[in-house]
Amino acid sequence: MKQTGIVRKVDELGRIVLPIELRRTLDIAVRDELEIYLDDDKVVMRKYEPSCVFCSSTRNLVEYRGKNVCGECIRIMKTEI
Repeated sequence: MKQTGIVRKVDELGRIVLPIELRRTLDIAVRDELEIYLDDDKVVMRKYEPSCVFCSSTRNLVEYRGKNVCGECIRIMKTEI
């Protein structure tokens, strides 16, 4: 894991501010969504990118009943039904 040397305090509402340098490096804009994970004793955040629930592809997505499905998985399901 790469250290940045940046330290931030958590405010009384549990928020932290991501420095502009990190947001620029990671292409995180205002209103972008972040996914939050736990890795043992670490909190890991990454920019959220919607993906297919079946194959994790991020291309050609269609939302169906609140779930993302890619065009290729739709094509495969049509042939299997």
